[in-house]
Amino acid sequence: MKIIKETESLCPECLKVLKATIFEEGGKVYIKKECPQHGFFQEVYWSDYEQYLRAEKFRYDGEGLKNPRTKTVNGCPYDCGICPQHKSHTALAIIDVTNRCNLKCPVCFANAAAAGYVYEPTKEEVRGMLENLRKNDPVPATALQFSGGEPTVRNDLFELIRMAKELGFRHVEVNTNGLRLAQSVDYCKGLKEAGMSTVYLQFDGLTSDVYKFIRGIDLLDIKMKAIENCRKAGIDSVVLVVTLIKGVNDVQLGDIIRFAVQNFDVVRCINVQPVSLCGRLPQTEREKMRITIPDFMRLVQEQTSGKIKMSDFYPVPTVVPVSKAIGALKDKRYVEFTAHPHCGMATYIFVENGKIVPITRYGNVDNFIKTMQKVYEDASKGSKNKAKLRLVGALRHIKFSFLRKHVWGVLKEGSYEALGNLQRKSILLSAMHFMDPYNFDLERVQRCVIHYAIPDGRIIPFCTMNSIHRPEIEKKLGTSIKEWQNKHKVEISQYA
Repeated sequence: MKIIKETESLCPECLKVLKATIFEEGGKVYIKKECPQHGFFQEVYWSDYEQYLRAEKFRYDGEGLKNPRTKTVNGCPYDCGICPQHKSHTALAIIDVTNRCNLKCPVCFANAAAAGYVYEPTKEEVRGMLENLRKNDPVPATALQFSGGEPTVRNDLFELIRMAKELGFRHVEVNTNGLRLAQSVDYCKGLKEAGMSTVYLQFDGLTSDVYKFIRGIDLLDIKMKAIENCRKAGIDSVVLVVTLIKGVNDVQLGDIIRFAVQNFDVVRCINVQPVSLCGRLPQTEREKMRITIPDFMRLVQEQTSGKIKMSDFYPVPTVVPVSKAIGALKDKRYVEFTAHPHCGMATYIFVENGKIVPITRYGNVDNFIKTMQKVYEDASKGSKNKAKLRLVGALRHIKFSFLRKHVWGVLKEGSYEALGNLQRKSILLSAMHFMDPYNFDLERVQRCVIHYAIPDGRIIPFCTMNSIHRPEIEKKLGTSIKEWQNKHKVEISQYA
């Protein structure tokens, strides 16, 4: 056993903060901790030590918010709000507009049927949350996801999207199971006309049995119809969101990638989320289900016959020097993805005559990022002419003229539109591993860049929201299903 570092974690049963050790053994990385009351716990943290070390090289710590909303009183992770200990600003904001849903997925942690109450902020409360997110200093939130529950069960969703755009959110996506989209092309058109940027579509695989296991019902035809209706409505930005479960759909990653390539006109991203393990599960059961980011990368390599390799993936904070460099040249702050290096890995793939070509075949990512770091250093010291020359020189690390043209557009303009143009020429393939109480690492939480806004003014990191705070918040702010049913004169089956 080789100790990597000491950190803090949670007891999976009482959620108390515990001292924890991250260590390597047999080529894998583990986290271990012991609760005086509930005993010893050990969990796989990353299944490949070599990849763990490679990702660690791209660590970039942020500086957090100048205007945290809560004080440090009880310590991380109980002061979420965001507290002064947090080291990253918001890259993606999430607002749960309801916990009502038209499905009852066995894996879901956020629906009214499971909670026993309805949580649904008013339109005025949603506005307050949006305004709060836009007040973040030094970088106001610019990317937003409306989530739930199922956002499309709200009749005022179009109004909420328009409100977000009016308040300055450039990117607004809707996290959906696709049922409503599959029913109506006009509804899809309504989303687009309201200003929605992207459909964040739950998409677990390409066979009926996967949906029956994960969602409790066969949804395959509905997913296909939803994508087709988006196409007919002129929506050209769909993210396929895969909840990855070992032994259920982990054999389908290659097929999902090929499906995305076949639907390249509308599919912009595949975002894979290894399942979070909640509730009491013995270690043997967890080991059967646990899948980590290196497992995902290895499966992609195997299932694409090496067309996409493990080495093609880079951690989320890899792009931080690009944001810093462009910002320093333009005297402006851009969103910096200062997530923990082990939170997510991604690569861009291009489609050439129907074939998959990762971005690493077109350029040297490592050297490009090193050059952008030097651009930032020169510009931040006042040597902007030198920095601009370096910026032009950075293009030598990109071999393909088509890609060079679009990357130069992003570097030169630093605009959302330029980045969107690049995105529309490629497919982002990513994996984000959201933590559960078994593999919880407070160091990761403090660098989280995905934040929930809630009506009481707090802004809460994703993994603490779903591991700790959600039940208390939604119970406090929600109403019983019976009350909701009586007030709205509807059957419960319509909402849960």
